[in-house]
Amino acid sequence: VQLQACGGGLVQAGGSMRLSCAAPDWYAMGWFRQAPGKEREFVSAINWRGDRPRYADSVKGRFSISRDSTKTRLFLQMNSLKPEDTAVYYCTVDSGRGRYIIEDYTNPNKWDTWGQGTLVTVSS
Repeated sequence: VQLQACGGGLVQAGGSMRLSCAAPDWYAMGWFRQAPGKEREFVSAINWRGDRPRYADSVKGRFSISRDSTKTRLFLQMNSLKPEDTAVYYCTVDSGRGRYIIEDYTNPNKWDTWGQGTLVTVSS
C-alpha cells in the first residue's frame, strides 16, 4: 500500500494549510517532513483511536494531527506557518502495524510506507 499525502502548496508565513492522506487501516500513523539537504524529521503521530497525539517541539502549539470518525483519513492542520516549515511532508504508518504509538516514535526507521509526499512551501 502506498500512502499519498496531499494538500501541499505555497503559502505565506503566518498562513495555514491542511494535509491529508488515506489511512490503510486502524494503525498508529504519523507525519514526517524532509527539507532540502536535511534528514527526514518527525512532525507528529497519533494512535488508531485518534487521541494522545505526539508533536515535535518545533511544531507544538501550531500543528494539529487528527483522524476522521471512520479512522480512514489522517490530517495535519498547520497554522502559523514559518519559512522553516518548508519541506516535503510524508504520512506514514507504524512499521509494526501497531495501533498505539511506539516509544521510539521520532525514529523514521520505525515507520514505513512513505509514499511520494507533498511539498509545502512557506514564503517569508
